[in-house]
Amino acid sequence: MMDRWDEFLAPYAQAVDELKLKLNSLKKQMSYNNHGPIEFVTGRVKTKESILEKMQRRHITAENLAVDMEDIAAVRIMCEFVDDIYTIVGILRKRHDMDIIEERDYIAHKKPSGYRSYHIIIRYPVELVTGTKYIKAEIQIRTLAMNFWATIEHSLNYKYQGEFPPEIAERLRKTAEAAFLLDTEMSNIHDDIKEAERLFAQRKRNDKEDKK
Repeated sequence: MMDRWDEFLAPYAQAVDELKLKLNSLKKQMSYNNHGPIEFVTGRVKTKESILEKMQRRHITAENLAVDMEDIAAVRIMCEFVDDIYTIVGILRKRHDMDIIEERDYIAHKKPSGYRSYHIIIRYPVELVTGTKYIKAEIQIRTLAMNFWATIEHSLNYKYQGEFPPEIAERLRKTAEAAFLLDTEMSNIHDDIKEAERLFAQRKRNDKEDKK
């Protein structure tokens, strides 16, 4: 495998393309209402260099790579509100074109760094000329605020090689909490708006009934 990277990574690239297509179709179906829970979908396949670095860091052998590395293929779903994340999770659980292997709720159980997101590890069938190949892929679901924080943290990770100075680590934790506070407050505002819309619609119906 180590000398046939293109061949090895091809099914993962196909899986990412298919998952993005399916999730964008899901986005379109759910956006017929006033509020669709999916803002946008992105995806990527790990580069050879990134895979080799993680193999060394996690002590993963070439023979066990396809089993032990779960995020070679990864798709990210971005949502506006935290409740949207759990809506998407519920929908994915019902799908028959992928098998969920594991769920990791880093929203209810944030990482020590402050990182929040919802990760789903799936077993996904890819149809090849040689037959069906099942691969592992990761689906990350997060809000825009969570993604902004994670993007900055990821960039700093390259600079400090994962070993943040205590001051930087503490500032990151504080900003993670600030981002989650923003998510929480925006969700509360969204709930207030939905309640106001419901009351307005009810008032209009009542007015029509009174005029009859």
